[in-house]
Amino acid sequence: MRLILLGSPGAGKGTQAKFITEKYHIPQISTGDMLRAAIQDETGLGTTVKQIVESGQLVPDAVMIQLVEQRIQQSDCIHGFLLDGFPRTVPQAEALRLRHIYIDFVIDINVNEEELIKRLSGRRIHPASGRVYHLLYHPPHIAGKDDVTGEPLIQRPDDQEDTVRKRLSIYHQQTALLRDYYMQQAAKHMAQAPCYAEIEGHAAVEVVRDKIFSILTIKKGVSQ
Repeated sequence: MRLILLGSPGAGKGTQAKFITEKYHIPQISTGDMLRAAIQDETGLGTTVKQIVESGQLVPDAVMIQLVEQRIQQSDCIHGFLLDGFPRTVPQAEALRLRHIYIDFVIDINVNEEELIKRLSGRRIHPASGRVYHLLYHPPHIAGKDDVTGEPLIQRPDDQEDTVRKRLSIYHQQTALLRDYYMQQAAKHMAQAPCYAEIEGHAAVEVVRDKIFSILTIKKGVSQ
């Protein structure tokens, strides 16, 4: 099974990715992890990636595709994989298709913007341990204090409301066309087109999980 999860920051992709990879025994392939691994590789493509990153430039789509190709040839991908953070744009998605890296499912987790802002801007972190709280959904016992140490909690700059709104704006600009790309492929029944499904992500994580599992099972007969 080869699949892509789409969804805004805060939509719950990370949580659902964990459920999927555990159930179907496939790896979650992160572009960040691939880039870090490539930088540690001192030959071939790894050297190229290191030079690009150290110069402060964006890694070109062609290089990212090569990294994906190399990664999915590893033994843990024999039963499939879940792509995390790629593709982000239509040219990247089209590059996958042109390289015959076909995807079985595109699952789009949809959550409205105000709910996303509430989820992201309400997060608080205990820096020393990484423990995460939420003002509404998982508040600390004492406001602003870590439950274990009593030390102050912080709000990351990325979770401040103005920053969250900017992140969501960028995501929507990039991904709206990507969503349409996969929807149109599915509607036209193009050869090797993935099944596209949109899931409402407002429900409890277990409800969202079960809807995704149902799609993966019913639409292409994936065994439980």
